[in-house]
Amino acid sequence: IIDNMMNLELLFEASRLSGDSTFYNIARKHADTTMANHFREDNSCYHVVDYDPETGEVRKRQTAQGYADESAWARGQAWGLYGYTMCYRETGLPEFLERAKQIASYIFSNPTLPDDLIPYWDYNAPGIPDEPRDVSAATVTASALYELSMYDETNRTGYVDRADRILENLTNRYRASVGKDCGFLLLHSTGSKTHGSEVDVPIVYADYYYLEALLRKAKLEKEGTALL
Repeated sequence: IIDNMMNLELLFEASRLSGDSTFYNIARKHADTTMANHFREDNSCYHVVDYDPETGEVRKRQTAQGYADESAWARGQAWGLYGYTMCYRETGLPEFLERAKQIASYIFSNPTLPDDLIPYWDYNAPGIPDEPRDVSAATVTASALYELSMYDETNRTGYVDRADRILENLTNRYRASVGKDCGFLLLHSTGSKTHGSEVDVPIVYADYYYLEALLRKAKLEKEGTALL
């Protein structure tokens, strides 16, 4: 699953702490394999790729939480953007930076992305504009953009401006009520509309990446780095 790009940071850290390059090599290989097999020509990605466990050959490309196998599940695009930005930080490999830039380009050139930059749960959902939003996809994207701005001087201002707009809109339009909503910070995330699960609700990882994005913004403005 494209979500696994987020887990590679643990392997990179394990390699750094242990001095064992095995973890680093696994993480890099996973990122390479995902880049080769998950992405379409338009730089959107599949959610799930099914591999033959014996040969490693791709058996099927599909989705679990998106609208359809050939659709672009919003949070999946955000996982990819964040994951490849992080992989560039850890490896310095230009192909990972290029992939992150391509994903960002896909997201922000997509005709179904609303003006407030908070995406619908799937960029190809059939009922747009009457589909649920996914605030969690927006928070992950914003946090990734602050870091990506450190590595791409040409697009630095654009990335920061978009991240700022996302945070401003989330804060002004999607925030939960103080003392209500079970203590969550943000409303209107979508876990898996396909399964009727967590549709238009607050979700803990939306709050997590919202806080991370706010901290990254503050540190970038004060110290010139978005790394926490």
